[in-house]
Amino acid sequence: RLFRQEGTCYQQAKQVLHAAVPDRLQGRERETGILRQFLQEHVLERRPGSLYVSGAPGTGKTACLSRVLLDCKDKLAGTKTVVLNCMALGSPQSVFPALAKHLGLPVATGRERVRSLEKHLTAQGPMVLLVLDELDQLESKGQDVLYTLFEWPQLPSSRLILVGLANALDLTDRSLARLRAHPAGSPQLLHFPPYTKEQLTRILQERLGQVAGDPIVDSAALQFCARKVSAVSGDARKALDVCRRAVEVVELEVRGQTLLKPLPGGES
Repeated sequence: RLFRQEGTCYQQAKQVLHAAVPDRLQGRERETGILRQFLQEHVLERRPGSLYVSGAPGTGKTACLSRVLLDCKDKLAGTKTVVLNCMALGSPQSVFPALAKHLGLPVATGRERVRSLEKHLTAQGPMVLLVLDELDQLESKGQDVLYTLFEWPQLPSSRLILVGLANALDLTDRSLARLRAHPAGSPQLLHFPPYTKEQLTRILQERLGQVAGDPIVDSAALQFCARKVSAVSGDARKALDVCRRAVEVVELEVRGQTLLKPLPGGES
């Protein structure tokens, strides 16, 4: 009973330190604005196009896009939105049957499945927003899969809006050089840099500020964590993990001390 009373703040702290998508992403105002503007320009104006989002793990790519998609839910109501994590696909070519399934198309094989998708995406209908997370998993010999996907928005009468997210900054230069020959066909680029020490500190402070009562983690400790993580990777998820682990360690110590406390009223 004593531990439940004292341990609630630790439970709350661990909860807010999980890498969920918050209502507002600290230090990513510029990137969020670009994502929102891209979707509005292409979805509302029914303009096909592509966007390539790059950045190391934990720099907020997926979290920002998820936040923008939630915020623009009403505006996207008339659009068919398909989100695929390429890490879950068995091979680069598996993206085509996966997309066909989401669009309600019959399963085809070989070149026919690509042709049926092209036919569907250039026919009359609502705009299709295709989000491909972990896009670098689709790299293949000759890069046929990536070229096909990025060339679809340029087809006459296309209604595809493609957003690809990947860790590699130079994927389009390294693997999709052919697209540069047609400037109109090149995807718009958006890079997420690693978080700075100040940004990581603000993220941790905002999360832990949601816990009622006295601060759980000392301000100097948060800055120490932010400095170390920013020096290595700038990965916000890593900073959240470190703080959550620290809270767990303290929680275990408090639990051990509470068990040894004498109970009130001289009860045995």
